[in-house]
Amino acid sequence: MNKINYIITFLFAFCLLPFASISQVEVHAVLDTSKIRIGEQTRLDIYLNYNAKLEKNLSIEWPSFEDTIIKQIEVLSVTKIDTTFPDKNNPDIIQQHMQLLITSFDSGYYAIPSFKFIINKDTANKKLTELLMLEVLSVPTDTSITKVKDIKAPFDEPFDWHWYLPYAYWGLAILAALIILIIVIRKLTKKGPIEIVIDDAPKVPAHITALETLEKIKQQAIWKDNKTKEYYSEIADTVRLYIEERFKINALELTSDEVIKVFKSQVVDSESKAKLTQILTLSDFVKFAKQIPIEVEHTLTLNNAFDFVNGTKREELTNNENKGA
Repeated sequence: MNKINYIITFLFAFCLLPFASISQVEVHAVLDTSKIRIGEQTRLDIYLNYNAKLEKNLSIEWPSFEDTIIKQIEVLSVTKIDTTFPDKNNPDIIQQHMQLLITSFDSGYYAIPSFKFIINKDTANKKLTELLMLEVLSVPTDTSITKVKDIKAPFDEPFDWHWYLPYAYWGLAILAALIILIIVIRKLTKKGPIEIVIDDAPKVPAHITALETLEKIKQQAIWKDNKTKEYYSEIADTVRLYIEERFKINALELTSDEVIKVFKSQVVDSESKAKLTQILTLSDFVKFAKQIPIEVEHTLTLNNAFDFVNGTKREELTNNENKGA
């Protein structure tokens, strides 16, 4: 008899062995309310419970959610999975929770299918939540709105001049500002009597100014201080300024070649033209080609400048000077 009991016990344990290997995980889905109106929102909570002491190294694959659960039920938001301990007396019980915010814009009675959980990658034994039903009610229309009603006459509003006081104040302020602006502009733009200033002092002849400048250049002799470039620049500029005032030629803006070319048509003796060519050409060589003339050329260039001015000054001025003498 004992042998028979032993065999029965062994067979019973062998039959329960497959069930012991199945994961003891519970999943549930709960609707906050099973009835909503079109466009209203409700919460859908999904729970997963398991015993951490029994289920070690548990791998759980939660269902994923798109924009809709079914065609008529839209998913507005999905929370992250949070983990809590619902039973304070048994800390081994762990609960994971996810919440969906859903809505619907089609009236009707809709079945929310079960959500599938895969435990430890066992696709053959998926955990399924309960099948839920959601009823979406249409909004009742107010039949009284559809009744035709008479058009109400416009209300008679009594006139009150106080309404226009702010506009009157602003208008006066703007008008005053414009008047002040016009007065200020007229005072600033008012022109006084034109004063004609007559310069009684006689204008200094161009050749006198040029000769005085050349005399200063001669006295300073800055070429002795290794300022050869400055020395020739001062001579050339003095001659060019003299040409502008004497012959009304814009010599300061022209190149040396252009000045020499213009002078070919002037009524000036050939010797003066040759001296002008020597002054401008050598000055350009010193300024641009960095040529260093010998001491004799320093004196020759300055003397040629004196001779050019004296040889081309106006004859009537010379006669007036002689009369004054």
